[in-house]
Amino acid sequence: MTTTAPGRSGSAARMRAPPATDVIRKLELRYGKDPHTQLRHRNMTELFVAVLLSPQCSDGQVNRVTPGLFARYRDLGAYAHADLRTLQASLSGLNYYKTKARHLRSAALILETRFNGRIPKTIAELTELPGVGRKVANVILNEGYAINEGIAVDTHCARVARRLRLSRSARPERIERDLLKKVDRREWGRVSSLFIELGRDACKARAKECARCVLQEICPSSDTLKTHAQPESLQQHALMADAA
Repeated sequence: MTTTAPGRSGSAARMRAPPATDVIRKLELRYGKDPHTQLRHRNMTELFVAVLLSPQCSDGQVNRVTPGLFARYRDLGAYAHADLRTLQASLSGLNYYKTKARHLRSAALILETRFNGRIPKTIAELTELPGVGRKVANVILNEGYAINEGIAVDTHCARVARRLRLSRSARPERIERDLLKKVDRREWGRVSSLFIELGRDACKARAKECARCVLQEICPSSDTLKTHAQPESLQQHALMADAA
């Protein structure tokens, strides 16, 4: 009689990525069906500025800087014609603030002269602006216009996607391509925010908390699955020994 090595099929199943629809449904139960960025803003210009400043910074860092910034610079024209040193000083609480100040002023000038002061509605146009990559462009489109042209992949989103085996790449652009194939287009705008919520809450970089994670039963990287696998394996060994 041929026997299968105990626990092998279960281990193989646990290594596979769960369906994206199951992941999203469980995350919605925990974090809500309409998650949004935590960057504070009141209009499209403030959203654009806040998202442009967000790379390599936490939302909290950006939110501490933007109230004073928004009070000083009321519209894109104000950023476009700002004194660079004064603008840099306003952003000094952020990482790479000098570069971000240059990008912000240049992008605002382009928006004022080429787009009549309006924020574009396509990734192609947005990514032509200084300091705007696909992640920034996707957040602007998703949050500002409810347009699903792509998926914003930040460090939290990338980490969760890899742990779920929805992507095995370390490159944000490749992770986005993998997610676009597996997530329904209607969910593109929400999946990033849901992954970010999970990444901040339980699926942390240094100390993931699988025992209280809403995905613990379906995540192939869950520590809780690993701890349950050993007793199951021992039980199968005992049953095989009794049969012998």
